[in-house]
Amino acid sequence: MMKLWLDKLSTTFFSTLTMLWIWIMGMQWISFTETIWLSETTAIVIAALTITAVTEALLPIKQGYRAVLQFLLILYCVYSLLKTSGNPVPVLGAEGFLTEELLYLFPYLWFAIAAWAMFLFLARWAKTKGRVLLVVGIHVISFAILDSFTKIVLWDEIAWVVGAGMGWLVSSHFNRFRRRFPQGWVNLSKYPFKIIANILVIFSLIIVAGVNMPHVKPTLTDPYTAWREWNGVPLSGVGISGTGTLIESASESMSGYGREDNDLGGGFNFDYSPVMSITSEERSYWRGETRAVYSGTGWADGASSRRSGTGVDIGDSLPGEAGTSVPTKKLEQSVTMLSDTVYPVLFGAYSVRQLDSLDEDIDPDRLSWVTEGAEMHLDDVRDADYPKSYTVTSEVPVIPIDELSARTYDELYSGSFDEAYVQMPRNFPDRVSDLAEEITADGDTPYEKVMLLQQYLTSNYTYTNTPDLTLKKSDDFVDAFLFEIMEGYCDYFSTSMVMMTRSLDIPARWVKGYAPGRMTASEYVPVDGQASIEPDNYTVTNADAHSWVEVYFGEYGWVPIEATPGFSMPILTADAEAEPVIEEEVEEEEKAEDEVTPAQTSDNPSSGWVKVIVTAAVVVIVLWILYILWRMRISLRFAGARIRAGKPLTAADKVIAETERWIRSVQRKGLVRQEHETLRESVRRWAHAHPELETELRPLLQQFEAARYSPAEVKEEQWRSVQQDAEKLKRSIKKVRIVPDKRLST
Repeated sequence: MMKLWLDKLSTTFFSTLTMLWIWIMGMQWISFTETIWLSETTAIVIAALTITAVTEALLPIKQGYRAVLQFLLILYCVYSLLKTSGNPVPVLGAEGFLTEELLYLFPYLWFAIAAWAMFLFLARWAKTKGRVLLVVGIHVISFAILDSFTKIVLWDEIAWVVGAGMGWLVSSHFNRFRRRFPQGWVNLSKYPFKIIANILVIFSLIIVAGVNMPHVKPTLTDPYTAWREWNGVPLSGVGISGTGTLIESASESMSGYGREDNDLGGGFNFDYSPVMSITSEERSYWRGETRAVYSGTGWADGASSRRSGTGVDIGDSLPGEAGTSVPTKKLEQSVTMLSDTVYPVLFGAYSVRQLDSLDEDIDPDRLSWVTEGAEMHLDDVRDADYPKSYTVTSEVPVIPIDELSARTYDELYSGSFDEAYVQMPRNFPDRVSDLAEEITADGDTPYEKVMLLQQYLTSNYTYTNTPDLTLKKSDDFVDAFLFEIMEGYCDYFSTSMVMMTRSLDIPARWVKGYAPGRMTASEYVPVDGQASIEPDNYTVTNADAHSWVEVYFGEYGWVPIEATPGFSMPILTADAEAEPVIEEEVEEEEKAEDEVTPAQTSDNPSSGWVKVIVTAAVVVIVLWILYILWRMRISLRFAGARIRAGKPLTAADKVIAETERWIRSVQRKGLVRQEHETLRESVRRWAHAHPELETELRPLLQQFEAARYSPAEVKEEQWRSVQQDAEKLKRSIKKVRIVPDKRLST
């Protein structure tokens, strides 16, 4: 079996390489979908691609048997990965696979089978150069379209595809050559180093030339830009960088309540269209929804993964989140909508405990209360209305700041808490965690550490609705903000605050809703045309859409924290209730103030592999140049003599040139040749003074005289003989103590 396996490897080496190239291309699609798919789906598809590549490359069995084995291995991986990640899976056995839990396997299994089938199709179909070029071209065009028409930056993926495609073409070429010319391949395979070296040199030249190509503006307008200009749609003046699913030009997007939280970033214009009017005794932030799962580009637990809730009855008390024991103050809020926009939640001050009234036109069955997160959801039914008005009662926590700030980590978190609120994505940048540790080094308690993080963000970063995204290099949203862009709006600050807090093992979550709004808005009229708004009410506009942080402090519950400069969090404390303060609006024309920015750290880790590849390519080119110089060493050796002669050198000329070279060498050692002496006279004098050198000097003299004076033809190998004898003379001179003849040298 081992011999069969080794024989297969020796004959299918290039087929094995093909599996590698296809696997690399498949991994680029994984990179593209990683922020869209669940982590389990990503892991399962990677496993399916890897299993297929390894078994296709290494197992010397029939194709049918290999396919059955691949399917069984993929099925086992799906089961194991889902079980490891805590997903419901059937119990092994006949009875277990007849249960309802079997259905949970199928969505993931379809993804794995699709990846498996596409891999096998490419491996079987793309056998010719034309088909390989077609596959590579489709990949490049697909990624280019996605890069242009979405906010996803896919240049790294395109580079990997091009590199894998080049490797695929080379291996395919050699494989065809091996089949068509077996004897020629046997002769060629005797020099594997030369083959590999030439391939590496070609690849390195392409890489180095590619990374050093000058940036040239396109001569022709790309189709997307032409289409937008034709339709009169303005183009963004701010580059969008990051990931997501829909393109959103920074200059076109407007402020408002966000719906896609997994694609944070970009820029926006302020929209001061009124949203709602809220009558309340206390100034507050109007909460909408919370998020817990950070994906690297935003918050992944959106509407598609919404937690289940319970029904809501008007007038009944709503359950609160467990584990809080701080006193609260009841706060009633009457909400009147000023637009026809339909939202997924009802808004209220933290934390809503009762729905007091609701429009008669709204079916209460559409409402559900999610205790975890304190969110009142409104089912999204097609063509359904949003309530024109409603009233809720909240219980606003009264935080004993002095007491909380003195509680240690062990005291606050002696009990259990939901691990989702300390979740960190795979490959979360270490420098973010290191920065959080550095900032909070002087903090003794969790509350003190959180306050240090808040002060750092509000003091060292600038608020702007149009951050300069051309500075963005990191794939991680938080990492890019903290170390590269260093300016932004609430989503940047709040998300960074949550993740730095989590890096300290302190539970935190992201909250979105609206800032308090303004207290003077009598000019607005409700959409139903009824009574105007009282002047002391809070009028909330789209420009007040906001996100902030809530940190879990054990028995004190979830405490709201404001991390964005220019905003103030209205909270009640046990010492004195916070007075309503009207925050200064962050205007569109606000100029960035001079801020102390954090020192730049190391370069973006995501571009590290680029530097490694480029460095390796440069090393290969340098070694190649040195090899070429070594191969040309003979031509370079006689370059001066050839220039002086003005013609190609004969073998006799090379002997004379080598003689002149060794004469200069011994002269530096003390054997001086006088101008009036022939070489024979000089050699005779040197041999008389140093008899031990006569054995090496005689052959050199004879070879010179034969080349200079003899009519016999001098052969090519004679100058090499002169070179060898000269080396012997140099070694002998090292053993002799030579005293220069001062009389002769003057």
